[in-house]
Amino acid sequence: MITQTATFEICPVTSTAHNKMFLDVPSRIYANDPHWVPPIIDSIAKQFAPTNPFLKYGKLQQFIAISQQANGSQAVGRIVAAVNQRLIDREGENVGLFGFFECIEDFTIAQALLDTACKWLRSQGMTIVRGPIDFSTHNNCLFLVDGFDSPPMVMMPYNPPYYPEFIERDGWHKAKDAYAYNFPLDKPLPVEFEKAYRIACKSGVSFRPIKTKGDGFEQDVKSIYQLFNTAFANNWSSTPRSQAEFLEEARDLQNLVDPDVFPIAEYDGKMIGFWMSLPDYNIALKHVNGKLNWLGILKFLWYRRQIDQGRVIAICSLPEYRRKMVSLALIYLGMRGGIQKGKPYKRAELSWVFEDNFPSRKLIEASGGKIYKTYRIYEKAL
Repeated sequence: MITQTATFEICPVTSTAHNKMFLDVPSRIYANDPHWVPPIIDSIAKQFAPTNPFLKYGKLQQFIAISQQANGSQAVGRIVAAVNQRLIDREGENVGLFGFFECIEDFTIAQALLDTACKWLRSQGMTIVRGPIDFSTHNNCLFLVDGFDSPPMVMMPYNPPYYPEFIERDGWHKAKDAYAYNFPLDKPLPVEFEKAYRIACKSGVSFRPIKTKGDGFEQDVKSIYQLFNTAFANNWSSTPRSQAEFLEEARDLQNLVDPDVFPIAEYDGKMIGFWMSLPDYNIALKHVNGKLNWLGILKFLWYRRQIDQGRVIAICSLPEYRRKMVSLALIYLGMRGGIQKGKPYKRAELSWVFEDNFPSRKLIEASGGKIYKTYRIYEKAL
């Protein structure tokens, strides 16, 4: 499938050379953007390897926009069309996805990329397309639509302001918004949160930091996986991961976890809740230029000393334990762990939270969080 104009062509990625061009597109788009954090190139490449577990239940096609210039061919955009069968089975309709979208500031090229992805999805029997979603919402997803004045935190998306402008101009509509909350750590939590912690302890709930070594880490991750799937089973546009996928992702992050800001709640020896957060390693990753070779690792270790903020990824507790104030107690412990003596954290970001997740939003806003970035997923009928 090839779409061609006088100045560029859209073609599927079918060779090693094409794949290298595909991976190099972001470095062209964000060359002069002070807020962009280059992703680790090997991590992106791994997602298109035959060993990616996604290929056991899904299919994909990569496309690149190639411009013929005086100095040779140059990739000026990219997109991936994907079919996630688990999402189709869950939602009961043929929902296709687009992701990994990057494009120079040229609407004609952006429109051609989107059209090509839609044509491929239509050929696969899809009737709706949604994105940006890189295979699933557990991976990179969402366009930033408001809050371009600061860099993204670890594992959060970032894009130029013209991306949402282009996709809306192409006739896509909002499917759902999500928010990132800013939480400065220079003020104490309301007293209700410490009271909730005391109530939880008196109710028989115990708390401890996540284990980060050996079998203890593996067991904690398996318990978090079970709890995660139970608590977030009804999340919009979400599909369950296998335990093997979850463990692989956790092992990649194992050495980055700060147990002081990752408390776990237990009742009768069973995990019933957790506060999942990470230091903002984007502060260090910004300096490695997407490569964790020996020089990149040295730079990462040097600049990680500058990390003074963190991202809260999830606050989770089983519904049947809400009266025991587990969620509020976890917030209290997570925030207290971040501001204890010797810790560098000055602020936290709680992200991302869907706009219609009112219970979580109410909890975050009660603890002092303020929306400072807005993200969006778009949708279009095929």
